Amino acid sequence: MSAASTETSAPLPTAGSRVFFQGAPVVGCVGSGPITAGDDPVQKRQGKVTVKYDRKELRKRLVLEEWIIEQLSELYDCEEEEMPEVEIDIDDLLEVSSDDERASKLQESLIDCYKPTENFVRDLLGRIRGMRKLSAPTKKGL
Repeated sequence: MSAASTETSAPLPTAGSRVFFQGAPVVGCVGSGPITAGDDPVQKRQGKVTVKYDRKELRKRLVLEEWIIEQLSELYDCEEEEMPEVEIDIDDLLEVSSDDERASKLQESLIDCYKPTENFVRDLLGRIRGMRKLSAPTKKGL
């Protein structure tokens, strides 16, 4: 058995540790010559594109979506997997100018719900007040 085919096992990470991924060791083919650092395709990339998101706004949106799912589970008395298809588009609601129009859009989405939805609608409108519509991510440097 050659040294290239032996594998080592690493201990499993604990709950608070970080996980790091390492690339597989590169083994050259017979007759291809040694592989040098200059042959690494990752290093040949000429430019990078990075996308910057507004993390604070994304976090607020995620918390809101989790709250919405929790509330809908209570309204429909079921788990998320069993819930009927209800589409609540936060960006759509933020485009509407008045709370009355927003409330009416929400009521249309919840038409199949047999429980009263007024408290949910009021609370949701209060939570989205001051939020911004998510814009397309900005690109930096090429």
